[in-house]
Amino acid sequence: MKQKFDIITSTCVPLPLENVDTDQIIPARFLKATTREEKFFGDNLFRDWRYHPDGSLNEDFVLNNPTYGGEILVAGKNFGSGSSREHAAWAIAGYGFRVVVSSFFADIHKNNELNNFVLPVVVSEGFLKELFDSIDANPQMQVEVNLPAQTITNQATGKSEHFEINAYKKHCLMNGLDDIDFLVANKDKIEAWENASR
Repeated sequence: MKQKFDIITSTCVPLPLENVDTDQIIPARFLKATTREEKFFGDNLFRDWRYHPDGSLNEDFVLNNPTYGGEILVAGKNFGSGSSREHAAWAIAGYGFRVVVSSFFADIHKNNELNNFVLPVVVSEGFLKELFDSIDANPQMQVEVNLPAQTITNQATGKSEHFEINAYKKHCLMNGLDDIDFLVANKDKIEAWENASR
C-alpha cells in the first residue's frame, strides 16, 4: 500500500517550459535499470538540466535553487510527451513530487503518473499562467490540491478550478491501492462472481 491521497497543501516548483518530453524527464541512458529504485530515479530526474556535461551542478536550474521546493511540480503545456517510458513517472515520484500541474499531459505519461501515485492535475491555460505568476511573486505561496473534491486552489489569489480524474484511479489514490492491491481487496467479490457464473 502507498501513502493515501486526500488534501495536499504545498509550495511549488515551477517549470514554465512547454513540450517537456520523457527523455528530458529521465534520459534514455538510465533506462537500463530494471527495478524501480525510487532514489536512483529521483536523483536523476531532469538529469541533463540539473547537471552540466562535466557533472557539475547547474545552479540556474530550478531544482537546484533552494528558493523553490515542495510536493507540487507546476509544468508548462504538453508535459510528458515522447516515448512511453514509465521510468519518467518513477523519477518524478522518486524525487518526492506527489502532484504535477499542467494545462495538458501526454496520455500515456498521465496514466503512468497515476499508476505510480503521482496525481496529474489538468488546469486551464489561464489558471496555469496565474500559478506561475503567483509563484514568481512569492515562492512560498501554497497550492491546495483536494482530491476528494477534485479542486485545485491557488492560495495566493483564492482562485480554484475543478479537475477531472478517472473514478477508479481516484478510488485507488485515496485508498493507497495499486491495481494488484485493488484486486486482492476485492478477492471475495471476484470469487463470488465466478461461482455465480458457473
